[in-house]
Amino acid sequence: MDVRNCKRCNKLFNYTGDSKMCPACNKEMDEKFFEVRDYIYKNPTAPMSTVAEECDVPLQQIKRWVKEERLSFSKESGVTMQCENCGKSILTGRYCKECKNVMTDKFTSFYQEKKPEHKSSTQSSNGKMRFLGN
Repeated sequence: MDVRNCKRCNKLFNYTGDSKMCPACNKEMDEKFFEVRDYIYKNPTAPMSTVAEECDVPLQQIKRWVKEERLSFSKESGVTMQCENCGKSILTGRYCKECKNVMTDKFTSFYQEKKPEHKSSTQSSNGKMRFLGN
């Protein structure tokens, strides 16, 4: 059993690898998330600082939700984030669409299986295993 202190309230809880907060703080943050999401939906032109103030949520938490792509602001709000790769303005996430596509292509090509071009040196021509020294 892995017991840790909650990052938010400092109480002990059974850590399961999901969150660094206790279940009570997680529940409270989920409720705050839905409150922020609803506020943004009802006030699409509200800047991030106003949302944080009105919903009593730290600005850093709202930015974290935007980076996690859980929240998105409208273009009219004037809220933009910067792509962490190229610096282009984006509304949600960490990377712009173009950078995501490039990274996806690189990861895909990296993990593609390549067929061996020659026989393994440990197999004989009849397909049986060879041993050195015999």
